[in-house]
Amino acid sequence: MPVTPSENPNIPSSAYDSLSIPEATRVQESLRGRIDLNPMRSGIRTIAGADISLSLYSQTVFAGIVVLSFPEMRVLSYSLVQGTARFPYVPGYLAFREVPTIMEAWEQLPEKPDVIMFDGNGILHARRMGIASHFGVLADCITMGCAKKKLAGKFDEPGEGRGQFSEVIDKGDTIGFALRTKERVKPVFISPGHGMSLEDSLNIAMQSVGKYRLPEPTRRAHEHVNLFRTGALPAGYHKVDTLTLF
Repeated sequence: MPVTPSENPNIPSSAYDSLSIPEATRVQESLRGRIDLNPMRSGIRTIAGADISLSLYSQTVFAGIVVLSFPEMRVLSYSLVQGTARFPYVPGYLAFREVPTIMEAWEQLPEKPDVIMFDGNGILHARRMGIASHFGVLADCITMGCAKKKLAGKFDEPGEGRGQFSEVIDKGDTIGFALRTKERVKPVFISPGHGMSLEDSLNIAMQSVGKYRLPEPTRRAHEHVNLFRTGALPAGYHKVDTLTLF
């Protein structure tokens, strides 16, 4: 007799289209129990940014992972994939729309980065299962989230200076940080996904900030995905030979 998603919450991401919201919740609860928030045990030589572009009412997903050197932030390679998302748009469950295509981009990379920074959340999520945590557990890789908006919890505004931060608290737990990456701009929201501690996520984010509000990994991923969506970059895996693409 076949096993249904409700009986086995640890289903592959390729089967997400068939899930109901209660079934998706059970998947999140199962994956949450496998999150590792212990400090990283090795150094970082490469860091990737992961991003997707999709319309609220479209099933087409454009996903990209851009690999950079760390801490120099030089683009080394990128992987771009176009996919389809049939899971409904429901806040708190966006990973079920996005993870399958990002997983395809991940599988295209011949050499995996030491860390992936997602344009989204890690444990800064009502059920502690943002896309960075979800993907990190599934792919068994080290991940963190850098979101433009707060998905859960409360925080005090950090100081106005670059590098100022404050904790995001939810139900008495610290689930991430509001980090000011530039003076007098809105903070971004940093949290560990899988395979690192809260402190690791904050330290890596601070080392990844350049001239812009978004840290370089997610900024570069956003650029590449938008160029892919408009046809300026082709799908597939590509190694970058020059010092910079832009």
